[in-house]
Amino acid sequence: MDKNVRKTVRNKKNKRVKVKRETNDRKIRMGMGGCLFRLLFFVFVTFVVVLSGISYYIVYAALSPSKSSRDIKETYSYMYSEYPFLKSWVRSLAKYHELKDTTIYAADSTLLHAVYIRAKQPTRNTAVIIHGHKSNAVGMLHIAYLYNHDMGFNVLLPDLRGHGESGGTHIQMGWNDRKDVLQWMDVANVMFGGDTRMVVHGISMGAATAMMVSGENQPSFVKAYVEDCGYTSVWDEICYVAKRDYGISDMPFVSLASLICQWKYGWNFKEASCVNRLRHADKPMLFIHGTADSYVPAEMVYTLYQAKPRNKHIWTVPGVIHARSYHDCREEYTRRVCAFVNMYFYNE
Repeated sequence: MDKNVRKTVRNKKNKRVKVKRETNDRKIRMGMGGCLFRLLFFVFVTFVVVLSGISYYIVYAALSPSKSSRDIKETYSYMYSEYPFLKSWVRSLAKYHELKDTTIYAADSTLLHAVYIRAKQPTRNTAVIIHGHKSNAVGMLHIAYLYNHDMGFNVLLPDLRGHGESGGTHIQMGWNDRKDVLQWMDVANVMFGGDTRMVVHGISMGAATAMMVSGENQPSFVKAYVEDCGYTSVWDEICYVAKRDYGISDMPFVSLASLICQWKYGWNFKEASCVNRLRHADKPMLFIHGTADSYVPAEMVYTLYQAKPRNKHIWTVPGVIHARSYHDCREEYTRRVCAFVNMYFYNE
């Protein structure tokens, strides 16, 4: 009997141990499952934070106005160092109060600024000249010199939104700038007599702006466009720079950045396409691009050129980097632009 009792006690004890062990195993498995869940959740949150942070940085880097683009004095200093002949010309203009400022209000009540110079002799010929990314109107005085000093044109140089002395909370990469530039073109036409012959000339982002403008309904006074080293689309350009400078791929980083731009500013990188606008462009256009351009790759100019159906000319400048075609080949640049403009101004 004692033997059976001992056996029963032992069995009960073993059973309790077994139950306890199974309970502990269950707790361990649950603990491991909880740890795995927390680890996966941490990884997911980290991924979302990194993805959002990088995408927000892309938007910030591309679209936030810079202090340098607002620093007019510094821009003058830079232009004088790069183009020494400008200094005496600008001083002469200032002496006789010929370099003037003007402002308008855009449709959304944003204050926009421009500088303008009248030709020495009265003329219908007028150029609207558009600056590049994080530059300003003063940064285009070399092209103003070409048209005003060399060709005898009236010139108007707008500060795009977020640049120079214009208002605006963000850079628009040419897309919504096209609406402002169309307004400036009407202003220039009235300012310089109401019956102008007009060319629109842009460099870099200004060239993209000009191409986007060219796809809109055109005023009769616009005769030609010159685009110098513009990009195919905001999407293509940001993807290229993100990969070149940071090794960032378009998916998912630039895609999310485009969605953030849509959410914050009402437009996205893909809709801001020069290629699409050029398909609707009929006014003559001269395409210029340096073959050594590593900021807006030279391959883009061929895509742009092919997109425009007719009335087009192209000049690729051997060995020239971004936005330096006039600087490095001033005489040829002047000759080619003058010949192109004259072709369409006087042979209508």
